[in-house]
Amino acid sequence: MTLSVEEIAQRLKHDDKGLVAAVIQQYDSGRVLMVGYMNDEALHRTLTQGRVTFWSRSRQEYWRKGDTSGHAQYVKKVEIDCDGDALLIQVDQVGAACHTGEYSCFDTGGQLEAYVGTAE
Repeated sequence: MTLSVEEIAQRLKHDDKGLVAAVIQQYDSGRVLMVGYMNDEALHRTLTQGRVTFWSRSRQEYWRKGDTSGHAQYVKKVEIDCDGDALLIQVDQVGAACHTGEYSCFDTGGQLEAYVGTAE
């Protein structure tokens, strides 16, 4: 079943600013690269133009990774989660995904100490 961009947007549960979280993942390795935010227009651009478009919460404007750095994200697959409150976007990342120059935004954040559970 193929859904239109409008039908997909209707399935999303947006926050009070009309945004939904988008987890960006390298398609072939499964590595999580970053998290950004999208409104319906950013999602529309992402689904129809082949590159990921975000809505900047701080600058209040659309932006695409790579427009200034050349580190573009080419869309391979887009999925919506079961609750409709997040998107998983698999990409082919060219260069670094993080604005710090790291490949992933999770490379420099640091690991948090946590109790490691086991499946019983």
